[in-house]
Amino acid sequence: MQKNDSLDFSLWMLIYPLFFGLTIWTVYWFELTFGHDFKEFGIYPRTFSGLKGIICSPFIHSNVEHLYSNTLPLMFLSAALFYFYNKISWKVLVLGILFSGFFTWLIGRPAYHIGASGLIYVLVSFIFFKGVFTKNRRLVALSLVTVFVYGSMFWFIFPVENKISWEGHLSGFIVGLVLALVFKTEVLRKEKYEWERPDYNEAEDPFLQHFDENGNFIEKLPEEDTSEAEMHPLEIKYHYYETKRNPSSGEKA
Repeated sequence: MQKNDSLDFSLWMLIYPLFFGLTIWTVYWFELTFGHDFKEFGIYPRTFSGLKGIICSPFIHSNVEHLYSNTLPLMFLSAALFYFYNKISWKVLVLGILFSGFFTWLIGRPAYHIGASGLIYVLVSFIFFKGVFTKNRRLVALSLVTVFVYGSMFWFIFPVENKISWEGHLSGFIVGLVLALVFKTEVLRKEKYEWERPDYNEAEDPFLQHFDENGNFIEKLPEEDTSEAEMHPLEIKYHYYETKRNPSSGEKA
């Protein structure tokens, strides 16, 4: 099989996700410690002041439960993004935040929309669809793992609960799908077998040489049909040692 791209590990692929998790917890700690409420920095749809939430809202959370539910998915999915899609990881993150926030600003209810869940839906959608589109077995496997772990999140792109910003989830899901369609060439390519290469020559294939024109299997090729004696000449080794005799008895000592 022909090898296309390698997945090179870098320590930054773990540092960046840890930094994201630490940042959102630090913001919440700052709110509790100094008595600030940053929800006004969230996205408030169709207002000029609400535009700042496009950048700020992913770092703001309403309570510990909200914060905890977003931390692990954000860190895991961003780590997968940096490892499997390192060439386009920052583009996906920046564009995902901007466009998912903007669409939330367009379609959202008149309330403050906060939390990193919009970005999480971008990552889930992008990782799933990109793996399916590329048909690379490693990326398809990652897509299946993503669906297995986070497949239940699909239902929250619909208005199933008033306290949840389904508009942010829907926006993130759509943006992730669009980004998966836009970025076509800067990811791992589908693996190609030797016979799929344009310069492939059947006559030089060691395996196909074992079949004749009628498709019958040839166990040994003519050049391989040599006698065992020619391939492995007989080699004889002699080992000897001297014996000592007892002069008086004539027996071996």
